[in-house]
Amino acid sequence: MADMVVVRKEGLYCVPGQFYIDPWRPVERAIITHAHADHARVGHRHYLCAAPGEQVLRARLGPVSIQALAYGDSIEHHGVQVSLHPAGHVLGSAQVRMQHGGEVWVASGDYKLQPDPTCLPFEPVRCDTFITESTFGLPIYRWQAPQEIYDDINQWWRRNAAEGRTSVLFCYAFGKAQRILAGLDASIGPLICHGAAQALTQVYRESGVALPATVMVGEVTDKAALKTALVIAPPSAAGSPWMKRFGDYSDAFASGWMLLRGARRRRGVDRGFVLSDHADWPGLMQAITATQAERIIVTHGSIPVMVRWLQQNGWQAGGFETEYGDDEADDGAPVASMAAEDVSHA
Repeated sequence: MADMVVVRKEGLYCVPGQFYIDPWRPVERAIITHAHADHARVGHRHYLCAAPGEQVLRARLGPVSIQALAYGDSIEHHGVQVSLHPAGHVLGSAQVRMQHGGEVWVASGDYKLQPDPTCLPFEPVRCDTFITESTFGLPIYRWQAPQEIYDDINQWWRRNAAEGRTSVLFCYAFGKAQRILAGLDASIGPLICHGAAQALTQVYRESGVALPATVMVGEVTDKAALKTALVIAPPSAAGSPWMKRFGDYSDAFASGWMLLRGARRRRGVDRGFVLSDHADWPGLMQAITATQAERIIVTHGSIPVMVRWLQQNGWQAGGFETEYGDDEADDGAPVASMAAEDVSHA
């Protein structure tokens, strides 16, 4: 039987269904697994996404034609039954289940298995072929429990506040920022968001996610309050004129890449917090096993290592070369109106 999903120059293509999954070039019909910029691009004629992610997708792409599908509901397109299932990556992230001719394929998009109060948890979906990411697909990547990281961030913030120093935490504006906000102790001091993070945080709130109160720096009238504040900002803000208003500050970066000493050094920050919205090596293996798939196709990340390991352990495994980037390097840049708001508060 021919493969249900192949790689074309436009992206991952479901052959019998005649649609694409997270295509990187403009197409007629695109199913979007989540709204990070490397998976959700402008220019497609029709978009399909999971209902919880619709507002984020609209915020990031502007006025596009979007059909939203509730998790678990199915539609048929050219004989392919399609349903979307939680991926646990960010708000509205989804795995795409495709059934045709008695065969089931699942494209995972990006996913994680760690608990996250800002999105529904990863749901294993039984399939014959599972398309998995491999962003952190090396055995060295093993995450601490998220609460331990939140406790470390709160302790760092509390110490800085006691010394009258602003705490600036660089993290990606979509997904990571909101997850961190949900884990912070808001009693320590004010929470300030860069415009990119604030706009998306408001979308989260409107989608029913409980998050502590945040303000933009331009709304802070008592400048003394900045000395006890924690500032959430995208990596692109580092070294920008926007940072000058904080005076003496301590900075940190939250990312899975902070596990690597060299990555912390290159960022040039005071602290690195190892927190990722992607599965670590044990999480990847747990997810793959839970699908009960006989065939695994590995995409963006450590493809050769994972493919070789899977083959050695009894799976039929191969790789797809894609143009997906690293959303851990995606500043979560919002639509133009939100970007203008950032400039006005620079």
